[in-house]
Amino acid sequence: MFKQTSLFLLMVAAFTGCNSKPEKTDDSMIPADSMKQYVIVNKNGMKAVISNYGAKLVSLYVPDRTGVPGDVVLGFDSLPEYLTGEKYFGAIVGRYANRIGAGNFTLDGHKYQLPLNNGKNHLHGGDTGFHSRLWNVMMADSTGITLVYTSPDGENGYPGTLMAEVSYTLTDNNTLYIHYNATTDKPTIVNLTHHSFFNLKDGGHSSILDHVLTIYASHFTPIDEGLIPTGELAPVEGTPFDFTKGRRIGERIDETNSQLAAGKGYDHNFILDRPESKDSLWIAASVFEPESGRFMEVLTTEPGLQFYSGNFLDGSQVGKGKVPYQFRTAFCLETQHFPDSPNKPEFPSVVLRPGETYRQVTAYRFSVR
Repeated sequence: MFKQTSLFLLMVAAFTGCNSKPEKTDDSMIPADSMKQYVIVNKNGMKAVISNYGAKLVSLYVPDRTGVPGDVVLGFDSLPEYLTGEKYFGAIVGRYANRIGAGNFTLDGHKYQLPLNNGKNHLHGGDTGFHSRLWNVMMADSTGITLVYTSPDGENGYPGTLMAEVSYTLTDNNTLYIHYNATTDKPTIVNLTHHSFFNLKDGGHSSILDHVLTIYASHFTPIDEGLIPTGELAPVEGTPFDFTKGRRIGERIDETNSQLAAGKGYDHNFILDRPESKDSLWIAASVFEPESGRFMEVLTTEPGLQFYSGNFLDGSQVGKGKVPYQFRTAFCLETQHFPDSPNKPEFPSVVLRPGETYRQVTAYRFSVR
C-alpha cells in the first residue's frame, strides 16, 4: 500500500479544511471547504488529480506523441462546480453502477425498493450515491491515494453496512490502476465502477467520433426502451456493435438500428471475451486518437464493459476552460458487472455476503502511436 509519509497534496486555496467524516446529506449540504483534491504523478509527466468528493478523477494529464501532456477527461475548473454540474464526471459510482429495472430487487426472499432517478429505473446508486459523498482519505503520496466510504444499512434502500475502499495508483509505465475492495455486515448487492468521460484528443473540445475503438467482446446485452437489458446475449457480428477489429466510433453510430435508437447511440454493456479466472487483469478495450497519437488500453477483472458515446451531452454542462461540452464530445468505458443483474439470475452474480470481500481491479494504460 501507499506510504503515509511524503504526502503530496495539492489544494486550491479556496478548498482548505479538515478531512471530515462523510456527510449523509445531499450535495447542497456539503461545505465547499471540505472538498479537497490530491495530485499523483509519475516520472514521464503524467499526472492525475483526485478529489475526496465522490473519489472523482478531476483531471488526467497524458502526453501526446510529441510529449506534450494534455487533460483527457471532462470536468470542471473548481471543485464546488461538481456540486451542481454533471454528477458522474470522473466519479466512483455505487453502490450499484448502471441501471436496476423498476428500482427493485429481491434478495434472500426480501424485496428492496431503491430510488427511481432514471425514469422508471434506478441508476448508479441513486442521486445521492457514492459519487456524491465525501470519502475519507486514508493515505496518499506522490504515486497513489486510498479513499474509504462507509455506506450505512438502508442508505438509498440498500441492505447492509458496506465498507468500500478505492485506491488510485499511477505507475511509471503510464498506467492508472484503480483497486476496489468492499465488505458488508448483511447480504447485499455491489457493483462499483469508475465513470470518467474521456476525450483523448482535447478533453472535450471536439467530437470523439474519429477515435478508433476496439472492444474485446463477441456479445453484448440488448436493451429495452428504458435501457434495461432484455436478458438476451446477442452476438455483435454483423451489427454496429462489432468493435472486435477496431473501428471509428462514428462509423456506424447513426445507422438505422433499434438498439442505437434506444440508447441514442451507444449506451450498452459488452460481455468481455476473457478467461474464466476472475483474479487476473485482462484487456477489455483500447482507444486510439489519430491526431494526438494517444492510445489507451482498458484492463479489468470485471466481466462487462459499458460503452457510452456521450449521447446526452448537449452543451448545458460548461466545463474546464468554460467550454460547453457538446453532443458526443466524450466517451465512457465503465468496467462492471451487467446492468440489472439482481433481476437476471442468468447474469453473473453481484451478491456480497458477510465474510466475503468484493474485489475489482481496473487499469487505464497509456502510450502513443
